[in-house]
Amino acid sequence: MGKVKFRPLHDRVLVKRIDEMETTKGGIIIPDTAKEKPQEGEVVAVGSGKRDDEGKVHKLEVKAGDRILFGKYSGTEVKFDGDEYVVLREDEILGIVG
Repeated sequence: MGKVKFRPLHDRVLVKRIDEMETTKGGIIIPDTAKEKPQEGEVVAVGSGKRDDEGKVHKLEVKAGDRILFGKYSGTEVKFDGDEYVVLREDEILGIVG
């Protein structure tokens, strides 16, 4: 994965999905049309943080390199140089893996 020229704003996070295994334990290959998109990804870039009512910026808990879980229908899908990413708000992230 090369360097992406995208900087999320505020409490948004840019995530690269981590692909699931494409073959089942029994050796059956699952076609792309039957696979669900993974809900696990690696944080590529984070915004500066969320501003509260007083204007103070609170930094995000996640950072670039973190592996995260997120909801199946969360975020907005985007493409850069042929690679697919998801832009999420921090509150759409379910947790950090590991």
